[in-house]
Amino acid sequence: MPGPASTSSNTRPSSTMPGQRPPVNTQTKLLDTVQGRLLCIADIRGNISHLNTLAAEANAKAIIHTGDFGFIEPSSLDRISDRTLRHLVMYSPLITVPHRNRLLAPENTVATIREMITNSATPLLSEFPQLLSGDIKLSVPVYTVYGACEDVAVIERFRAGQYNIDNLHIIDEATTRCIDVGGVKFRLLGLGGAFVPHKMFDNGDGQATIAGGQGTMWTTALQIGELVDTAQRVYDVTETRILVSHASPGREGLIAQLALVVKADLTISAGLHFRYPTSYNEFSVQSDFEGFRSKLLASKDNFEKIWDAVKGQVEAVLDENQKILLEKALSVVERIPPPVSTVNSADENAWKNCWNWNLTDAAYGQLVLDIKEGRVNAEMRSQGFNYAYRRQTVPSSGPAVDSALNVPSNQAPNSTAPASTAPTKPGTPAFSKSSTPAPPTKPNSPTASRAGGAEGDVVNGTDKDASKRDKKKQKEKEKKVDKGGPTEANIQQGPKKGVNLETSGIDGSVNDDGATLSPGAETGGAQTPISRRGARNPWTLFIKHLPVPVSEDEIKEFFGDAKNGIIHVKIPHINQGGGKTQRHFAYVEFGDEEAMKAGLAMKGERIRDSTPHVSIADMDREPGGGRGRGRGFAMRGLMQAGLQRQSSGRGRAQAEES
Repeated sequence: MPGPASTSSNTRPSSTMPGQRPPVNTQTKLLDTVQGRLLCIADIRGNISHLNTLAAEANAKAIIHTGDFGFIEPSSLDRISDRTLRHLVMYSPLITVPHRNRLLAPENTVATIREMITNSATPLLSEFPQLLSGDIKLSVPVYTVYGACEDVAVIERFRAGQYNIDNLHIIDEATTRCIDVGGVKFRLLGLGGAFVPHKMFDNGDGQATIAGGQGTMWTTALQIGELVDTAQRVYDVTETRILVSHASPGREGLIAQLALVVKADLTISAGLHFRYPTSYNEFSVQSDFEGFRSKLLASKDNFEKIWDAVKGQVEAVLDENQKILLEKALSVVERIPPPVSTVNSADENAWKNCWNWNLTDAAYGQLVLDIKEGRVNAEMRSQGFNYAYRRQTVPSSGPAVDSALNVPSNQAPNSTAPASTAPTKPGTPAFSKSSTPAPPTKPNSPTASRAGGAEGDVVNGTDKDASKRDKKKQKEKEKKVDKGGPTEANIQQGPKKGVNLETSGIDGSVNDDGATLSPGAETGGAQTPISRRGARNPWTLFIKHLPVPVSEDEIKEFFGDAKNGIIHVKIPHINQGGGKTQRHFAYVEFGDEEAMKAGLAMKGERIRDSTPHVSIADMDREPGGGRGRGRGFAMRGLMQAGLQRQSSGRGRAQAEES
């Protein structure tokens, strides 16, 4: 619904004469001359009505948004690629978790997902159509750049003047806004799109300087050149300049160089789905000024490699205006501060005084700039990480000492101290050397043994022969226990039949009433061996039907943009013909649940000539299952302890491969 001219969303005004460069599209909005608050957020992802809620909570006069606004309409669905569509579904705040699981179910094809989105009674990807129709209205001015996942066709309609929404201002290389609040005039300069170096000279489906296609948008060299031109034409020494970008100058050296060229005082950018916002200047994160220069020099080298490869093709198709913009873009690349010995005051100010904020997604946090009497205060909020799960972690237990082996309090003064117990793995109970405790000894007994099962005995009497005989008997008992042989205790008690290991104690032992026993209790039977396998990663995907051989890099690339969340790829092997051969499956571990779900949603179609199948790994299955005649480590331990499984089962890999 078109709004008044003073609130135009149009990003490129038409020129008055053919061939003349268009004037800068700029406006000044007076918000509050005494005090005002600016809410800065990132990645609202189509949940546009939530902007009004956030503005009210922050008591904000305006909103600055750093991209992924949700510029998607119903016709965009046909232009969005399959992988981008899965990404949008995965992260859309408009989709509930149960609904998302139904949409991304493994049996659903992309065509099915598109049909489900089209037939939905409520918007699933973006509320932009409701904003365009006027069903949703923005309560405060919103200044935004476009992000990485937007429809370039929608942005082009804003540029052509076909779309115009009250209180919505798209700031880009051709459009700038100035807002006067709290005694400060803020000049907003915007750079939209993802920073993809190898696409800087590719416009895709975009026109003029913007670029995009298939539901994504990216930054181009001409876009940077036009932003420099715009910034130079509106320069006013009385203004405070804010560079608003989707890409972060902290990660991308070229954006940091751009901030130098446009003389930015502050930068605000989106994060990579961070849970905490960051606030920094280069002086605070670089070891010295040369470290800052090295970052910019590395960016310059990377750009020049790409430019040298495409220079001839690009220069052949540029018109005169585009050549001017390209020269300005190249000036950004060449903008390297001189060495510290010759640094000038302007570079010194940029190095120390240009402040940067990198934001979280709007769902996780926000930045509020509180401006009063010319001073800009910053408030940052975030949900952060939830560390409550650590309270449920079982702490590692100390050395278990059998009460029957405790040294009595009236032990002789010259008694030897107890032997130290070897440390155990965290979360693994410590056991005494023998599962069958030695018989209790009397204080005056010549064979009072050391605590912890030490081989030597403390001799208090003078009967050395009796002491030697007792030593020999004790060693024979220990040997029988170590070999798993019968002892007096387990002969009398007998094995417990039909006991499930999972419902027994930590070591699989039970008493006569069926109750579990602690690791240090007298079980009267052999201990069930404890597996040395570490805790499994719960965020693991199982991928089968792989080509053989296959590399870890091929598997990572199969998951597209989600590959950054992969922390480990395990490809099992089998011994065959005197060598090792890869299996047709693998386990892909991710850093957290969100990364795993992204991998499940963004998986590809094929690896070479194979069509892999991906599912969440079943972490409850027993690993292995044994080979040959053996029944595996766990089964042998159960049989040794006189226990048996209720069902045999197969190994995890064997079952999941089928």
